[in-house]
Amino acid sequence: MYRKVILNNGIRLVTERIPTVKSVTIGIWVNAGSRDERPEEAGYSHFIEHMLFKGTASRSATDISREIDALGGEMNAFTTRETTTFYVKVLDQHLPEALDLLSDLFLGSRLSQKEIEKEKQVVLEEIRMVQDDPEDLIQELHTKLMMGTHPLSRPILGKASTIVQIRRQDLLDYIDRHYRPEDIVIAVAGNFDQRKLEKTITRLFGRHQGARETISRKRWPPELGGGVVLKQKPLEQVHLCVGLQGIAAGHKDRYVIYALNSVLGGSVSSRLFQEIREKRGLSYSIYSFLSGYSDSGTVTVYAGTRAGEVERVLALVGREIQKMARLGMTREELKRTKEQMKGGLMLSLESSHSRMNKLAKDELITGTHASLEEMISEIDAVTEQQVSRVARSLFTTENMALTGLGPLSARQVATLKKQLPVSMAS
Repeated sequence: MYRKVILNNGIRLVTERIPTVKSVTIGIWVNAGSRDERPEEAGYSHFIEHMLFKGTASRSATDISREIDALGGEMNAFTTRETTTFYVKVLDQHLPEALDLLSDLFLGSRLSQKEIEKEKQVVLEEIRMVQDDPEDLIQELHTKLMMGTHPLSRPILGKASTIVQIRRQDLLDYIDRHYRPEDIVIAVAGNFDQRKLEKTITRLFGRHQGARETISRKRWPPELGGGVVLKQKPLEQVHLCVGLQGIAAGHKDRYVIYALNSVLGGSVSSRLFQEIREKRGLSYSIYSFLSGYSDSGTVTVYAGTRAGEVERVLALVGREIQKMARLGMTREELKRTKEQMKGGLMLSLESSHSRMNKLAKDELITGTHASLEEMISEIDAVTEQQVSRVARSLFTTENMALTGLGPLSARQVATLKKQLPVSMAS
């Protein structure tokens, strides 16, 4: 059973009681991520995510770790380009203790300068780790190519130059501006007593206040760009990303593009996987994925291949994109992908953690709750005509972006830059 409550200070509580499970997951979602940072604050959202686990007035970092382990639970956090999330999952009998722990680290973290200095080194290592992971690195480079100078182009981890200069007051000021009650959603899913939960949440979070003055959120949609960026690096493979314009997370055509992505490269039965890996053995890893933001989105194809096969792989990717734009998908493909989408959706929502994620995303993206039945109905309603319309609109080479990383020769780089993305459309 779904319920939404707004506390007196503006914090939104969205819940779904599932009496058939023995777990409960609580998530605190802040509607602020890397796109909301100023240039000199690059990486603050992610750094704060780390710091809230480093001790409060009543618990040390070690105490926090030991306490969640003693409950037999899981506690973690993650940062995206638009949100920062802290969550805990425990057995339903441990909900009171979990709420007390989560509220303490969220509202009472000390953010000591000593811990900040130590955590700078941790985050700098995390940044270096991305540089050593070509699949992560190329997607970071690719986002920069497509988004240009827009805030969405910034790496979530930030830049080393901004991380090393962080001071405690910088983080406090950022939290004061962005962790406002009206930008916080608490999502709870699992087995719990609704009345007791609301009473506890109100007691723990009802007094939280944000900035004294109202600060308007400055978000604007990016103008997605195309082009080619090829970076030479001594690797065993060339890693490739091909990007197209997508749609915003809450767009009316979101289930249509889910279907298109699934057929293009989103599964092992997809066209790209079958054509490039299964039939020709040109790549071990080949897939497509969607990135949906509050006001925009992208479609990205990733492939890893040996240097001598780059042109061939790109030609095949381009061919399948153009084929999708011209012909859409077959009736059998649409039927199959609908069943795949419905099955994946139902399986993904079997855990309290997944339900918690969905509750929060629904609230942040649309402000409403979509039931499983409503979502299945929307999937069933997708037509071949809708698929063709969206494919023609989005799967075009006019603003196609290509990023390559790996052992490309100087001659190969020059040739590819001249030929692409025109050659991909042929």
